[in-house]
Amino acid sequence: MASCVGLDIGSSAIKAVVLEQSRRGTRLVHFGIEYLPARAVVDGAVMDRPAVVEAIARLKGALGLGSHPVATAISGHSVIVKKIQMPVMGREQIAERIPAEAEQHIPFKRDEVDLDYQATPSRTDPAQLDIILVAAKKEMISEYLQVIRDAKLKPAVLDVAAFSVQNAFEAAYGDTDQADRAGAVALVHVGNAVTHVNVVSGGSSVFVRDVAVGGAAFTDEIHRRLEVSLDDAEHFKIAGSDAAGGEAVPDGLEAIIEEVAESTAAKIQRSIDFFLATAPDVKLTRMLLSGGSVHLGGLCRQFEQRAKAPVEIMDPFRRTTVDAAKLEPAFVTAHAAEAAVAFGLALRRPGDGDP
Repeated sequence: MASCVGLDIGSSAIKAVVLEQSRRGTRLVHFGIEYLPARAVVDGAVMDRPAVVEAIARLKGALGLGSHPVATAISGHSVIVKKIQMPVMGREQIAERIPAEAEQHIPFKRDEVDLDYQATPSRTDPAQLDIILVAAKKEMISEYLQVIRDAKLKPAVLDVAAFSVQNAFEAAYGDTDQADRAGAVALVHVGNAVTHVNVVSGGSSVFVRDVAVGGAAFTDEIHRRLEVSLDDAEHFKIAGSDAAGGEAVPDGLEAIIEEVAESTAAKIQRSIDFFLATAPDVKLTRMLLSGGSVHLGGLCRQFEQRAKAPVEIMDPFRRTTVDAAKLEPAFVTAHAAEAAVAFGLALRRPGDGDP
């Protein structure tokens, strides 16, 4: 069965990835980005449905997606991911008990959310199961599925953005590094408004959190301190982070970008450090950064100073052949870090989810 179109609906842009998978490996056949107007998507919620539908439709036309099945991901305050433990029991018993467990851990009314979970044997106690419990507001799920249908595409899989990044990591980096297998890897996807954090150990998520910080913080601070329009602030943010661009930028811009990069990295690292302090058996051996904002203001350098582990920018396409007849390799390389969620989604197949 064919894989899905990976459609990442972010707060500033929509990314689409189409892969062909065979015994010879994985080939990237389509990859496109359409940017959204400000506040079209806020904290994962679709605020301007026509703008989002139009952007998806433009991608559909530009990439020739036809009526392909679509995998998309949700994130933000309307999505809660919790790791809990339960005694070892059968599948039916787990399913019966999950709603009661969710009421204790999920700060939403039961009738407002859809629940999903994944159970794996505990790494520390053979009598326990580790349960990754996910609750998402029904209203958000309905909105995402509807914008895809309005763009004349078929929603087939609904995932959580942080888990999609994990799919991308496993496909691009899995089984290559003994240190990764022995320790834990922090996957940090820095978007425009939200950063997805997923600490993976032994092939399983041990900590997942969305942190409300990202590239928009740079734009807002430039707008405020240099007293320029938001459009100009966005332009200066990109120009100020492109050392090879050679474009003249306002005095003080570099310092602003550096300050915001420092505070952004510190906020995200605090979240990871808090988890590590409560999980002494988890040792961080590497951090991989992805997302459209990872190149801003030396963020990678800021994380290197705090993480106490090697830090690098993720390339989800590192094991993927690029179809040069359909794609410009330079474009793929320049935007690879932005594609982590969409790439992870494109690995999915219809039937994996049940939207």
